[in-house]
Amino acid sequence: QVQLVESGGGLVQAGGSLRLSCAASGIIFSMYTMGWYRQAPGKQRELVATMTSDSSANYADFVKGRFTILRDNAKNTVYLQMNSLKPEDTAVYYCNAVLKWLNYWGQGTQVTVSS
Repeated sequence: QVQLVESGGGLVQAGGSLRLSCAASGIIFSMYTMGWYRQAPGKQRELVATMTSDSSANYADFVKGRFTILRDNAKNTVYLQMNSLKPEDTAVYYCNAVLKWLNYWGQGTQVTVSS
């Protein structure tokens, strides 16, 4: 059974930092492209950052220079370090694992940035 369990969300003031974690089980983690997506109320889910199995990272323009995606294959965990947070970063953040036609999602973790 595949599980992606996010943690680390919460309430933070603008300019602050949070680190999200996503612990994966039931998959060969090192083979998957791991990603973070977010969905704000009334908006579509959007890509935040991805990291391939060979650790190539890709970022949405709106987080470049502020967010960093990291993976630890030994711990089957992917992280999202979020710095210089803005109120518009408020959303539910979802972990994603993709390998060819296999696509898994976590349950999401709420991030709220107050002004």
